[in-house]
Amino acid sequence: MKTKEAIQEEEEHIRKLVRELPDEKRLLFFQQAEKELKDPDTYAALNALFVAGLHHFYLGQWVRGAINLFIFVAGMVFLFAGHVAVGIGLLIAISLVELKALFAAQIVVQDYNNAVMERIYREVIKD
Repeated sequence: MKTKEAIQEEEEHIRKLVRELPDEKRLLFFQQAEKELKDPDTYAALNALFVAGLHHFYLGQWVRGAINLFIFVAGMVFLFAGHVAVGIGLLIAISLVELKALFAAQIVVQDYNNAVMERIYREVIKD
């Protein structure tokens, strides 16, 4: 995983490139970016409120989201099917794994947004 400093430097580099675009291309960049960039607070809220992988779906990480959702649902099924220890174990395990994502929400989303901005920039300069 990239460091916070590397992600911030990457963002600044992309922003510098965008500032150098002609006005019409810069406008196009910002219009597209407004539609596609994600909010770190929404990501964190989805993670904190419901540890079922919804925050991964929010960033388009379908496989990881599906795995989280499966583990969460399996934990709930085991819990209510009388296998309380297994259910609680799965729920604790997925919670601990996702706790890291909760505390790193700003950086995770910033890194995602950097990739989106870079893709949009390349599309804009190609046109």
